[in-house]
Amino acid sequence: MTLLLDSIKQPTLLVDAAKTKKNIIRMMDKATANKAVLRPHFKTHQSGLIGNWFKTLDVDRITVSSVEMAAYFAQHGWNDITIAFPVNIREIRKINHLLAHGIRLNLLVEAQDTVKLLSDAIEHETGVFIKIDSGNKRSGIPIQDTKCILQLSHQVFKSDKLLLKGWLTHAGHTYKATSVSAIRSLTEETVQRLKDIRTQFGEDGLLLSWGDTPSCSVLDEIVGFDEWRPGNFVFYDIMQYHIGSCSLADIAIAVACPIVAVHKERDQLIVYGGSIHFSAEYIAGDSGFRLYGYPVLLERNGWSELVTGAWVRALSQEHGVIQLPKGMTNSFRAGDLIGVLPVHACLTVNAMGKMQNLNGEYISCFR
Repeated sequence: MTLLLDSIKQPTLLVDAAKTKKNIIRMMDKATANKAVLRPHFKTHQSGLIGNWFKTLDVDRITVSSVEMAAYFAQHGWNDITIAFPVNIREIRKINHLLAHGIRLNLLVEAQDTVKLLSDAIEHETGVFIKIDSGNKRSGIPIQDTKCILQLSHQVFKSDKLLLKGWLTHAGHTYKATSVSAIRSLTEETVQRLKDIRTQFGEDGLLLSWGDTPSCSVLDEIVGFDEWRPGNFVFYDIMQYHIGSCSLADIAIAVACPIVAVHKERDQLIVYGGSIHFSAEYIAGDSGFRLYGYPVLLERNGWSELVTGAWVRALSQEHGVIQLPKGMTNSFRAGDLIGVLPVHACLTVNAMGKMQNLNGEYISCFR
């Protein structure tokens, strides 16, 4: 790690492989205990190498967020892939190309017009999930609209080349839940509604697919879903910590940022590490407070606990502003490195595009 730190000249995303593998094993064991198949979402790590760590645990199916990401992981040996984004008909050639090469895809639909277009354009049989909006209000058919859900399900079921796999939802609204009991309540309500839809449709073998890190992390039991699709759990982040999905010790990534200026008069460090490295996502607090990350000290075997009383208070394109307790700036100087635990791991990985483990070895990413 010392040699690694000496070699860092620019913002660098560091991955603690031991923590990452521990997170993977814990989620795999939890899904198994709940009689669910783990179909992890790979949009968080975006790495062929880290994908191989799942293979060692006999994970054989994955989730991605785009056709291009599906192609990347197909090249890394994955051939059972759900693209958890409403199908984009303009990419039908790429989809057909993957299917022609033996990749088993599952696509998401939520409208009859899309199903018609897909049925006409698809050249090989492909799996299809009906996308359900269970409360996140982003995409999908509202879960209360049973009539529309059943109509679309029958339309897919009757298609020659579309294989109805079941009903899929992403409970993104768990990120706004304020308690474990609230997460449990909305999870139980969703699974019961989806069970009722499956019963009305009359095909017991169809799947109920569920995906979000908070519920899969904080609930001991999630009974009734056939597969889980969490993604963020592989690294976790400050947002998940504040929700209660993980401990600080579970967070497996930190960005090493060079300190470029020390402002003792306002107890601040200016670091090379801005929104182009972390994204501009923040956690909002009272009175306009915004948290863009937590500083940590980089050590031989990783990083320290949080620097008490310090936080990333602002980001611009390349700049980051770290607020320190009064007098602490004496411990830092320009040219030092400091670590930052990010607010959102998925966006940080996507922004950085590559990672290094604590031995200094590069981990390439999809982007």
